[in-house]
Amino acid sequence: MTEKVPTITVHPDQPLADLGDLYGIFFEDLNHAADGGLYAEMVQNRSFEFCSVDAPDYHALTAWEDAQGAPLTPAPLALRVLSDAPLNSNNLHYLQIDTHDPRTFRNHGYGQGMAFRRDAVYRFSVFARKLYAPVTLTVALTDDAGQILASGETVVTSDDWHQYFLTLTSRGTTAAGRLQLTVSGNAHVSLDMISLFPKDTFHHRINGVREDIGEQLAALHPRFMRFPGGCLVHDGSLDPRDRDAGYRWKNTIGPVEARPARRNSWGYNQTLGLGYYELFQLAEDIGAKPLPVLPGGWDPHHQWAAPMAELQPFIDDALDLIEFANGPVDSEWGAKRAAMGHPQPFHLEYLAIGNEEVGQEFFDRYPRFHNQIKARYPDIKLINSAGPFAAGSEFDRGWTSARQHHSDLVDEHYYMSPRWFLANQHRYDTYDAHGPKVFLGEYASHGNTWANALAEASYMIGLERNAAKVGLACYAPLLCNTDYVNWRPDLIWYDQQHVTGSVNYDVQKLFMTHQGSQNIAHEEANLPAPLPLPAAPTTGAVRFQGADADITYSNISYTDLLSDTTTQLADGTVTGQDQVPLLAKTSGYFRLTFDFVKTGGRPDKGMRLDFGVVDDQHRFGWSLGGWQNQDALIEQIDEGGGSALTQSIWHVSQNVPYHCELTVDGDHLTGKIDGHVFNDVRIPSGTIPALYINSVRTTAGQTIVKLVNVQDTANDARIAGLPEGAATIETLQAPPAAENTVGQPDQVQQDNATGQPAADGTLPVHVPAHSIVFVMTEGSKKE
Repeated sequence: MTEKVPTITVHPDQPLADLGDLYGIFFEDLNHAADGGLYAEMVQNRSFEFCSVDAPDYHALTAWEDAQGAPLTPAPLALRVLSDAPLNSNNLHYLQIDTHDPRTFRNHGYGQGMAFRRDAVYRFSVFARKLYAPVTLTVALTDDAGQILASGETVVTSDDWHQYFLTLTSRGTTAAGRLQLTVSGNAHVSLDMISLFPKDTFHHRINGVREDIGEQLAALHPRFMRFPGGCLVHDGSLDPRDRDAGYRWKNTIGPVEARPARRNSWGYNQTLGLGYYELFQLAEDIGAKPLPVLPGGWDPHHQWAAPMAELQPFIDDALDLIEFANGPVDSEWGAKRAAMGHPQPFHLEYLAIGNEEVGQEFFDRYPRFHNQIKARYPDIKLINSAGPFAAGSEFDRGWTSARQHHSDLVDEHYYMSPRWFLANQHRYDTYDAHGPKVFLGEYASHGNTWANALAEASYMIGLERNAAKVGLACYAPLLCNTDYVNWRPDLIWYDQQHVTGSVNYDVQKLFMTHQGSQNIAHEEANLPAPLPLPAAPTTGAVRFQGADADITYSNISYTDLLSDTTTQLADGTVTGQDQVPLLAKTSGYFRLTFDFVKTGGRPDKGMRLDFGVVDDQHRFGWSLGGWQNQDALIEQIDEGGGSALTQSIWHVSQNVPYHCELTVDGDHLTGKIDGHVFNDVRIPSGTIPALYINSVRTTAGQTIVKLVNVQDTANDARIAGLPEGAATIETLQAPPAAENTVGQPDQVQQDNATGQPAADGTLPVHVPAHSIVFVMTEGSKKE
């Protein structure tokens, strides 16, 4: 019998859904992604505005040192941070030096220090004023041993605030340099906005971004760039004048020295030097459409809502932003854009209102944004929010709002284990192609290994297949400074000297670069049978897990649904991070009921019931008062990390009794509180095909067949129906544990080969284990 050859037959002349702007990137300032990262400013705390609101250990002289490298401290009547005659009303603090002898001080920069390269040119600037005689300011770049690599002088001659400039060329290379300033003797001088930029920024922009990181972003070829967040968009005071205000775009434009410093919700300072204008400009420079995210008058972190009577300023911010981006130069906000140096519009098409919104308060306010924006700018595509979970009450609330108000897209976010992504390959198959489209605004599997990247690649095949329902998708987070890690995994890692794309970056780059413009029809035949991906078992132990709240539980009843037997368990308490064992194992089919009361402890916490526990890395959990005491949530933990399977908004009040019921019916999990179903979900399961496959064509008539193999064995195939002409076969492969790091990049083997289809249009393709193969051929039978 002749062996049947696995065959994929493509039909370039049968176009399906348009892929549009499917793949993009998401910039948020966490992990020091802006200051100390993408933003090329090398001085930390350049305007002496750091304070304890930003971080408990911050003060006005953070990151400044004396000549010996010790932290710089005030000296009475000699070195002080003052605010009585500021540079402007937003930049209140400045350094006042009154000295008889020359005084030297330095700035540490970020991380281990400033990275200087031999022969590289740096631009120094400072705002200064003298009180009496002219003051000579000597500026130097030094290495980690204090040796001078470059130096220059400027003389402060003005009694009023004036900006002075120097250009410095480094004579050496160091990874831990300092910016050193020396004030001449008999000096009385005020200094503010002490700044140092490399001359070579990306696209040579003044106040620009790091050239190496900018190039790394541009190499992705993203169709869009979402910014500036993320949680920082809505986390903070609703008053834009407050130091701890949420991100308000009007604070981030205009002269850099006049932008107010703000607390970053990730626990550090934002200079806002990399503001909306610079982000619009960056999107333009990398060829991406801008996709800004604006607050909706609701902070779910602190439960602060703008009263309806005070919501209009938030809506005006949205309307004014569209005018800033697209308006003519004779409009109010278009004129501001032009004054900053960009008379041409930024061609804004997308606008998101809200980020990961939970709570009815947001959805009460969203329609007012939607209606006013659409009335004035009907062509702007508006994006609603489906919260931070893949299923549950807030997810459903977001989709209901989007359908009711005809939002163009709905922003879904989830961070899951690789297993979840493999099991949910068909998530969007059942979505309505005629409703709002999905914007997958944040997603990642929990890790930066090749196994994680492959799981994401398999999922991206599913996104492409469902392009009629999924409009946009971007991995998150984008950037991480290795010295300031708030979140992992991340797409791009860097220190002050180097930048490295993760293996996930390699996958995103491949898919973005070769996205295609349209899906085309294809057929699969004779592929090996898929491997089973069964639901994780629930037969393990059951326990209560403390979360720093004081809990008293009682009336625990365990019913085995197979044997129909019931066992009463002992009453008890949970405090701190206690683990209280209840059962060593179960049948996997059971009902557990109990009562509990929270009597004290942290107000933002409840507790968790773990079940199906094999160990801490393999279990299920039912959180009762989860994130900030706002959730009833069922999660699955496996070797790849946690996956929140479903969530509903819920709050544990102190000294209020609750009756809870968890039913585990094999893979079907149901959680009730006081008789109401809050969680109802099935454990993910499915199959792993021999190959995840999609086929597309480009506007240039190129046919691309995309193959992802997550299995441990190679899977060969024959591609039929290819147009005439040579084909490029691009292969990415690596061991599952492979990981790019700043010290060890390029752990993924990338090969390019050329194949010539036979006369009948067939081409044999080898797809190694744990690999991605793209077959790309020029021309089509019918374009």
